[in-house]
Amino acid sequence: MIEITKNQGTIANTTIQVTGGCHCGAVRFIAQVDPKQTLLNCNCTLCSMTGHLHMMAKHENFVLHTDKNNLISYRFNTQKAEHLFCSQCGVKSFYQPRSHPDSWSINAHCVTGFKKEDWQIETFDGQNWEQAKAKLNKAKLNKD
Repeated sequence: MIEITKNQGTIANTTIQVTGGCHCGAVRFIAQVDPKQTLLNCNCTLCSMTGHLHMMAKHENFVLHTDKNNLISYRFNTQKAEHLFCSQCGVKSFYQPRSHPDSWSINAHCVTGFKKEDWQIETFDGQNWEQAKAKLNKAKLNKD
């Protein structure tokens, strides 16, 4: 399943703290995220069905505050992404995406106090995943 570890280092001043979780409260987390990141609205079969709006948090900046046994894992297609759902209410508040192997993808809709208008949102063409990932990588290189 997953290994979730507490942050061992210092967090740069360029992050903000977010909290969130599932509908019933069996899954709760706290994370440090870049407030300037662009959230990804993916149109793949799973994200479009579940309404997952991707907010990335590095593994070392994410802490699960509830028992990881409250999560059920689901994999499909390439088996690289690990989709994690609350075993009680079924909400996917975060998961391990294949697009960002060093980060958790938090569902922004599951973040306490989330306001869509406070964030830049970009479409990620998950129906054409390889091309969309290449475009994302190219944009990241140009940004750095």
